[in-house]
Amino acid sequence: MNMTLKDLLEKRRSAISTKWFDAIIDTYPADDSGFLKKQKDRFTNPVGHTFTRGVESILEALIGGEDMNDSIPFLNDIIKVRAIQNFAPSKAIEFIFLLKKVVREELEKEIRQNQINDELLGFESKIDDLALIAFDIYAKCRDQLSELKTDELKRMTFSLLKKANLMSEIPAQEFEHKDLNFNI
Repeated sequence: MNMTLKDLLEKRRSAISTKWFDAIIDTYPADDSGFLKKQKDRFTNPVGHTFTRGVESILEALIGGEDMNDSIPFLNDIIKVRAIQNFAPSKAIEFIFLLKKVVREELEKEIRQNQINDELLGFESKIDDLALIAFDIYAKCRDQLSELKTDELKRMTFSLLKKANLMSEIPAQEFEHKDLNFNI
């Protein structure tokens, strides 16, 4: 009986999810990756918890053929973490492409046996689309971080000038922190 790629992905979802999570964590230095893998508590390890939930939800959306917008909140959470951690853009979204490798390694034999290369190409195309969405999210996050840093620098400069009695007539409201959040 020939199985479809969707059937195989459903059957091996747990293994794929675990291996994808491990591949993502392996993009971190050894000191950090050990903690991220071992510590399961969401309060002690919020990054690991965010990645676990994100990986599972993104994979579920990809397998289910759902609209990618359904997985964006989880993708957004992972990208925010990686943007704050100053990953280069290519490294920040690299984790999405790691899913292709994990799926090919996990299902290599079945893909050949069931001759489902066309289905695999379609699935990988969805992953590529997800990577494009991730890049847009990363760019917005980095822009927001830059704005926050600029606003903080303005506030600090204003505060220092005011303390030195070099500024007294400019209203402080011009330098107040904007309400910037990462809602994308």
